[in-house]
Amino acid sequence: MKLLIGIPAYNEELMIGNVIESLPKRIPDFEKVDILVVDDGSSDNTRKVAKDCKAIVLSHIINRGLGAALKTILAYAKINDYDILITFDADGQHNPKYIKRILESILDHKANIVIGSRWKDINDAPRSRIIVNQIANIITFLLFGVKTSDSQSGLRVLDKKSITNIKLFSDGMEVSSEFFKEIYRNKLIYKEVKIDAIYTKYSIAKGQQLTNAPSILLNLILRLLR
Repeated sequence: MKLLIGIPAYNEELMIGNVIESLPKRIPDFEKVDILVVDDGSSDNTRKVAKDCKAIVLSHIINRGLGAALKTILAYAKINDYDILITFDADGQHNPKYIKRILESILDHKANIVIGSRWKDINDAPRSRIIVNQIANIITFLLFGVKTSDSQSGLRVLDKKSITNIKLFSDGMEVSSEFFKEIYRNKLIYKEVKIDAIYTKYSIAKGQQLTNAPSILLNLILRLLR
């Protein structure tokens, strides 16, 4: 089987090298493991650092948004016939030790898509993150009918059926909730696995803010009406 780890990145030259180097290059059950970085119009050296770390790099000419980067990753996985796709954040928030754990349900054919949830237990995450995520979870359930404890998680594993059938339209941050629309639309088997996030000043500054919530809500509603 072939596995692709896709990383959306925008102005991540400070962290992208560490993230790539931390990822496993060999995983049992897979004859091939590739790392793809989609440089979303960065103005720094994200592309060069990623290439120096031997990742496959695709670049957007301009900054289009998280959703656009994830669409490029998904398209690459489809075109190149990968069996499993993992999406992984570029800001150092995810611990690669959880990759094996979140792969298990896919390899055991117990789920089509698995999301690493940071919120299955109470933790010491920044209050703004907790509020944003809770609002997003409620909105996601009301719009798409899928219950989740972490609709905004960037750590996902998609099997072949998910790679083939999921169609994303969002360019912005609302894309994280759009995955749940696709879970519902395609009747995919969904599972959450508990993970712990690594919160630093850097990753907090890079993530979603409370001020983003109104625009995300509006974009989600517009997406539902498509």
